Amino acid sequence: MSVPSNRLNRALALIAPGTAVRDGLDRIVLGRTGALVTLGSNARLQALITGGFAIDVPFSPTALRELAKMDGAIVLDNDLDRILYAAVQLMPDAAVETAETGTRHRTADRVARQTGVPTTTVSASMSTISLFIDNRRWVVQRPEQLLPRANQALATLARYAERLSAAVARLSAAEVQDSVTVADITLIAQRLEMMHRLRKELNGYTVELGSDGRLVRLQLQELISGLDELAVQLERDYSTDEAGLRFARLSTLDTDDLAHAELIAQACGLGTQVSRKLAPRGHRQLALIGRLPSSVADSLVGHFGNLQGLFGASTADLLAVEGVDYGIARTVREGLVRLTESAYAERLG
Repeated sequence: MSVPSNRLNRALALIAPGTAVRDGLDRIVLGRTGALVTLGSNARLQALITGGFAIDVPFSPTALRELAKMDGAIVLDNDLDRILYAAVQLMPDAAVETAETGTRHRTADRVARQTGVPTTTVSASMSTISLFIDNRRWVVQRPEQLLPRANQALATLARYAERLSAAVARLSAAEVQDSVTVADITLIAQRLEMMHRLRKELNGYTVELGSDGRLVRLQLQELISGLDELAVQLERDYSTDEAGLRFARLSTLDTDDLAHAELIAQACGLGTQVSRKLAPRGHRQLALIGRLPSSVADSLVGHFGNLQGLFGASTADLLAVEGVDYGIARTVREGLVRLTESAYAERLG
């Protein structure tokens, strides 16, 4: 399944399960009458209208169903709370290219391309709803078709989350031992990018599912919790003056490329030598210490330069940093000790 664009997502949300428009479209599907409905209106669209009736009445699903029994298109206002026209004939420019074959679908495609107004059709013979927007046709799936795909994507995302957690734990152990390499970061980068792609796919499912996607949304939010923060912290930890680490650059790689550490390292700004050692600044580890203000954490990193400098700092050294009092110094020391203990347990495991 391709990932919807932002405009397509916004249009899909207008006709998702739980909305009044989707209720009306589903009634038309069950009635097997077919329909052409524009999800809005503008001057370009109104210039295409001939015949029919200018009714301007409040929208309701039952009204949409009844009006669809007549031939012609139905035009809604931009808020989708009023029906402006019914049984009209839309006359788009025949020179507008379309690959559609049926009369209703050809008209809808051309109207959407010419006016920029999202347009939907209901096929009487196929009992399907199609959305035309941004020079493409999107066949709207029923919840019972989408939910198995969404659940499969959630299960895959959960496995990637487990692997990411294990990779982060190994990175923490390597940071304590001052043995981090580019390969350690590329492994996490790969996990982050794969999770990001699954996240986009699942966002598309939740939009199309509408009110039926509540549980999918809740599970998705739980699985991606902290993902963006982790990426930002790693970028701050491992960027250098010569090159900035940017995980977003991995979006240019195809799925096969994500299997190669060298390609990942090069794309996100770490060069191609995956065995090269790296020295973390310590932003991520300090962020894991509770009750430590971010401004103080930045001051500590700026003062000591890197994580190993923080490990070697005494309480007196910490107190010399602006904004650090005895309580903060003790919190930092205890946090770093816990990090060391966790890293040792990871190595034994």
